[in-house]
Amino acid sequence: MEQFNLIIAIVNTGFSEIVMDAAREEGAKGGTIIHARGTGTKAMEEKYGIVITPNKEMILILVTKKLSDKILSAIYKSAGLASDGQGIAFALPVSDVVGLKNSLEGNN
Repeated sequence: MEQFNLIIAIVNTGFSEIVMDAAREEGAKGGTIIHARGTGTKAMEEKYGIVITPNKEMILILVTKKLSDKILSAIYKSAGLASDGQGIAFALPVSDVVGLKNSLEGNN
């Protein structure tokens, strides 16, 4: 059975399509965009050299474990902290998946 990861990317509002374009180029089939609100402190802004804006978008992308590293790298290059998207991304293992057709399992 195929193993999956859930990639979660958090970017400034308006940068979710850049994240999805980068993910699709590395094999992702799609994702879910959620509007979110971020919080932070002045100390975080100074430590990381970024301005924390409250309006965010969270992008959830379910992919096979073997694609996860390539997709995370592509997201970092296109919308990471050094970009205007000021994004972070991480992956979590997924123990069970339902709702995918068998033909998609080997391609996600």
